[in-house]
Amino acid sequence: MHGWNGIDSISIDVDFRNARRSPPVTRGGVRRMLQFVIAGLVLGGIYAIASAGLVITYTSSGILNFAFGALAFFIARFYYYLHTQESWAIVPAAVVSIGIAAPALGVLLYAVLFRHLRLSSPLIKVVATIGLLVAIPSLATLIFGNQPIPQAPGLAPEPVRVFRFLGVPVTLDQVIVYICVVLTVVVGALVLRYTDVGLKVRALVDSPAMTNLSGTNPTVVSVGVWAVSTFFAGLAGVLAAPIIGLDPDNFTLLIAASFAAVVAARLRSLPIAVVVALLMGIATSLFQRYLPAASTWTSEIIDAVPFIVIALVLIYNLVRRGRVGDASTWGGALDRAITPQGESRLGGSTSSVVEGASVNLVGRYAGPLFLIVVVASLPLALQGYWVGLTAEAIAYGVIFLSWTIATGEGGMLWLCQITFAGVGALTTAQLANKHGWPVLAAVVAGGLVALIMGIIVGFLSIRLGDLYVALVTLTFGLLMENLVFTLPSFVNQGLGLSLNRPSFAASDAAFSYVCLVAFILVALFIVNFRRSTTGLAVNAARWSEAGAKTSGISVVQMKVISGALAAFIAGIGGGLLALAQTQFLPSEFATFAGVVWLAVLVTVGVRSNAAALVAGLAFVMLPAISQAYLPSWTANVLPVLFGIGAISAAKYPDGVLAEQGRRFRQLLLHLPHAGQDDQQFDDGTTVKLPEVSRGDATSKVAEHVL
Repeated sequence: MHGWNGIDSISIDVDFRNARRSPPVTRGGVRRMLQFVIAGLVLGGIYAIASAGLVITYTSSGILNFAFGALAFFIARFYYYLHTQESWAIVPAAVVSIGIAAPALGVLLYAVLFRHLRLSSPLIKVVATIGLLVAIPSLATLIFGNQPIPQAPGLAPEPVRVFRFLGVPVTLDQVIVYICVVLTVVVGALVLRYTDVGLKVRALVDSPAMTNLSGTNPTVVSVGVWAVSTFFAGLAGVLAAPIIGLDPDNFTLLIAASFAAVVAARLRSLPIAVVVALLMGIATSLFQRYLPAASTWTSEIIDAVPFIVIALVLIYNLVRRGRVGDASTWGGALDRAITPQGESRLGGSTSSVVEGASVNLVGRYAGPLFLIVVVASLPLALQGYWVGLTAEAIAYGVIFLSWTIATGEGGMLWLCQITFAGVGALTTAQLANKHGWPVLAAVVAGGLVALIMGIIVGFLSIRLGDLYVALVTLTFGLLMENLVFTLPSFVNQGLGLSLNRPSFAASDAAFSYVCLVAFILVALFIVNFRRSTTGLAVNAARWSEAGAKTSGISVVQMKVISGALAAFIAGIGGGLLALAQTQFLPSEFATFAGVVWLAVLVTVGVRSNAAALVAGLAFVMLPAISQAYLPSWTANVLPVLFGIGAISAAKYPDGVLAEQGRRFRQLLLHLPHAGQDDQQFDDGTTVKLPEVSRGDATSKVAEHVL
């Protein structure tokens, strides 16, 4: 697969049975179990430190930092550079990297980005941190190099000393993790409860607005909180490096697993988060102890433990309380009263929609039609390898249209669209290869299977609130990735699955046109969906749930419809992508690869049909051009740029393409229109006529396409 799909299903494999540099314990079942518990506390301790940083950040700013793992990787890589590559001693390398660079990075990110997100919607906040998640690892590669580092030193001198506790070997690395966890809990509790700084932080959590009125500067407190949070990220990264190596994907999955403790704590309780994190580490270790080592399910279940915990906690809260919304988890009544409602939302602004409705038919459709003509000419103008890339790019465009429905129209951030695409691809392969279905019919069936899954995920997640929707869909994707996509019949001994294209579209050029026709049909469906009664109801629910409910609209039903349609489109796109490649591995549909897809789309425009096609072309063609014609280091520049583009959604929710389209529409609105010259009567009186279509612009909002 081309683009940035090298993110495979990475398992965080901590071999508890052979702890690093620890001799095996052979006497006594209790002692052996104690060894696993102690080893599990290491992983649980890293979870605990990470969850502490996540909880502190969320409670003080309302931002769940999805980039926490990327920050941990960056600091750990900096520590490795100082300690190993520059031969610094452990203490100065740790002080500079964890104690100075990490807090400084947090202050920088707050000054540049996070302080501007205070009044933004949860969607914007999540997308901004996803942009950091995409950009920071590639930035680290540009700075420190791209050499693989499977093992990295921790904070203990090498060779690492081994102690014995109740006859069980414990390494100095493990002891350091335990000490850090105890200090995190004890010092954190004492500071928050008994110091003036802790009082100000708790006041900021309760109400930033009231904190400001009391004479305390919330900005100063927030700067300190972000410095502490990135300190925890750096500490967790350096402690985890000896276990998982310096691989950004492993760090991202490790921190994603820490979300389980944060969700169990309902994003607020630091003690609960730490306790759940420790128990989760112990459970992971004991599962590896007692599950059969020869079973192919063992490693998948172990990797899925944190995500199973997230699913169970969310289902429990949903059944018990009916909703775990994020509306009341940050700030007080005054803060919610001054927070803009219906603005700063991903997927469009009121002004851009009205401007689009004020432009005539040619002004609205000339751009998309021109784009279709250009893309249709690519298979004729290009040759060989590049024609195959064109088919893939258009298939990606179809998948990206699923976010146009879910996020652009429904106002929901679903992070499992790549999973639905994988479901569509696998269903297509199974029906076509094993059951003899016509391959295009199998593609549609794959979309229907994804649609059913989308309905289930929607009903389970939408009532939880915007932030929890992102967490639930991320969890669903990771569970599918670990438990379904790894089945032997899908992996096929590492060879993957192959597909034959229909006979009339066997060539890359012909199949490119099949994908283009599919894209046009889906795009036209989205246009008509926007104009329909259901589409208008979905749009109303996106801008104001309270207002939609007052009008008698079922918000949950409308959002479930949007999510199900998005899953259907993603499933069809996944089947087309599998046909474009003719052979694929399920690991190519890894959940965090979909985060990169989302960053690319948000950069261009998440509510524009044309932007989905442009994003598909950019995602496939730009890396290929970089690989063929530019220096190798430029391959890491593109993820950085797309990450920055996703971050820019905080300022331009429409995306780059839609923003330029808005400015073009503004230009058209100021141009003189035919037939609009001033009218002069026989008596010499001159009447200046108003501009055409201004008066009924608002009534045409539903017809807005780009």
